[in-house]
Amino acid sequence: MTSTETRDVGKIGDSPLRPDGTLKVTGEFAYSSDLWHDDMCWGVTLRSPHPHARIHSIDVSAALATPGVYAVLTHADVPGLNRVGLEHLDQPALAEDVVRYQGEPVALVAADHPETARRAAKRIVVDYEELPALTDPRRALDDDAPLVQPGGNLVRELAIRRGDPAPTAPVVVALDFEVGMQDQAFLGPESGLAVPDGEGGLDLYVATQWLHVDQQQVCRVLDLPPDRARLHLAGVGGAFGGREDLSMHVHACLLAMHTGKPVKMSYSREESFFGHVHRHPAWLRYEFGATEEGRLIYAKADILFDGGAYASSTTAVVGNGGTLGLGPYDIPSVHVDARGVYTNNPPCGAMRGFGCVQAAFAHEALMDELAERVGVDPVEIRALNGMREGDRNITGQLIDSAAPVAELIRTVRDLPLPPPPDDRPDIRDLPGGASNTTHGEGVVRGIGYAVTYKNVGFSEGFDDYSTARVRLEIVGGEPVATVHTAAAEVGQGLITVEQQICRTELGVDRVVVHPKNTMVGSGGSTSASRQTYVTGGAVKAACEAVRESVLALSARRLGVSGLRLDGDKIVSASGEVLAVLAEVLADEAVEETVQWHHRPTYPVDPETGQGDAHVQYAFSAHRAVVDVDVELGLVKVVALDTAQDVGRAINPDAVVGQIQGGSAQGMGLALMEEIVVTDGKVRNPSFTDYLIPTILDMPPMQVKVLEYADPHAPYGVRGVGEPPTISSGPAVAAAIRAATGKALRRVPVRPEHITL
Repeated sequence: MTSTETRDVGKIGDSPLRPDGTLKVTGEFAYSSDLWHDDMCWGVTLRSPHPHARIHSIDVSAALATPGVYAVLTHADVPGLNRVGLEHLDQPALAEDVVRYQGEPVALVAADHPETARRAAKRIVVDYEELPALTDPRRALDDDAPLVQPGGNLVRELAIRRGDPAPTAPVVVALDFEVGMQDQAFLGPESGLAVPDGEGGLDLYVATQWLHVDQQQVCRVLDLPPDRARLHLAGVGGAFGGREDLSMHVHACLLAMHTGKPVKMSYSREESFFGHVHRHPAWLRYEFGATEEGRLIYAKADILFDGGAYASSTTAVVGNGGTLGLGPYDIPSVHVDARGVYTNNPPCGAMRGFGCVQAAFAHEALMDELAERVGVDPVEIRALNGMREGDRNITGQLIDSAAPVAELIRTVRDLPLPPPPDDRPDIRDLPGGASNTTHGEGVVRGIGYAVTYKNVGFSEGFDDYSTARVRLEIVGGEPVATVHTAAAEVGQGLITVEQQICRTELGVDRVVVHPKNTMVGSGGSTSASRQTYVTGGAVKAACEAVRESVLALSARRLGVSGLRLDGDKIVSASGEVLAVLAEVLADEAVEETVQWHHRPTYPVDPETGQGDAHVQYAFSAHRAVVDVDVELGLVKVVALDTAQDVGRAINPDAVVGQIQGGSAQGMGLALMEEIVVTDGKVRNPSFTDYLIPTILDMPPMQVKVLEYADPHAPYGVRGVGEPPTISSGPAVAAAIRAATGKALRRVPVRPEHITL
């Protein structure tokens, strides 16, 4: 990935043109799948066809004898520790004696052509003994359940207890809810290029979300020090959490080190479904107790996440699902149990919304049921119970900045509604669209609401930070700022934000963004809605340090104190221009590196779940309008309107784009997106059978952005990307319930759920 420079004027609060935008629209942007080296060979992975099996032997002789094959590797060829994992080192880079899910990597092949490599991989003979598979997570903790991991099937359990341990209420509502397995469905499949340096090290160019954690895992498996395994961010075609874990990283590096040649790996769409983690399916049981007016007295929840065969980030997902699992409501007494378990299903990990998405479907459905029971409007029941600044959430943490729940939900209610359908509507506006399944008969309109909140950044005591290096120098007679971070640009617009911060803090027009790599300190993961907050904070701090160094240099050279920087001018306290940057810096460059930490978080109490677990919260609300053909079970989302508090819109156009994209993914889970897993086997690993919303499915959106600055955050920002994914889906589900009168306690909602 080359450095990015722009002269496009744009400071904090502007919406400058993205430097990668035109290239992506015109198809000229170089993604990781476009990587090429004249001397490269191709790598492929042989994967297990079984959800659970013992490996008795692996015969690679026929594969090695295939003309054009350079190497065939198994776990025996791993030079270091054959273990990877984000939070737990529980996953072999290549399976050893047991495979625990369908698609687990077993062997690798490098050849002179991808078809040759695939043909050779099919010639590898693996002697499997199939074992009983645990595929129902609700049985995972039974005494007679098959063990997925030697230490047992429990990944994490979290208990949250607050208030009255035995509360009662005059009004009690309860439900069970189920959420299916969603895929991140990024359009650029996993790919990368590993290039040996001829000196025992290598460079890996890869599409990822967290360069330094990838580097740690690669070094552990290859038994290399960090300076011998350098990682570089290649063009990323979407991520949404699915690139936090390793995919082809270690495999390409193993093959490159073994062959001494550059190795490219690029997954097919089908292999991509097996090559990354998915959103956790969940089973949820909720109970609310309230006054006759609808004021919440207590809430109980039991939440079960299917983590699949390996832990990935299940520990943190349980933490989020538990601590945030009752929604943005003021509840005096709570009793929450959240668990994540191992099964022989595909591994699950990070996806946009991270534990809160699943819980929101349940708590918002139950709020609607409570509203109906007590005769209160669904908007007003949320406004009545919504958090306000100064409240404490279910872990006892003080909400110490804006919490505009009531304003958000009333804002979306008051937005104009779409007009009623015409007597002779365009069939493309009806459920089923151009398939011409209905002409309007049996179509009923429904409106639904949802509100939610999401933590920003890493939590529960994790030392969350980012590193930024900023350099200011004179090039061609004018000042140029170069910013270098390892924070991954995955399509969210971080490069533009880094440039905007540099222009704001240093007053320069020319800003170069250095290619992202591990030759600078960690930028952390591009996840948890954290990069604008944390890496933005690091860039801001580094720019401030550069500015102070420039002013100190100016004071020494000019013999004057109390100076300030105004664009490219050095100005005295009285406002007199004393010099320009080009004169002061001349051939000298000023460079500063800053590691920036946000305020600390803390682990929750192991007995009660109480504690200041999160650094910040972001709030959003949605209103969905749907037309449902109640006879055919088809749904058309007519409108999906939203309001969200973003703290401060660093780049207003990018903020709206994030909200629109997040809303599409939430809507997709409500209506159509599900990886179907039967007896541990994925039945629909393709975009033919795994459906995602297209431009024809997405309705018009009215987006209302609120800006209540968080006084504890750089520029007052709040994370933007995840909240819309959390509240959009429950709003769509609520609208379908309103149209059909059916309870609909599972998503995605299928036609048979409506018609039966």
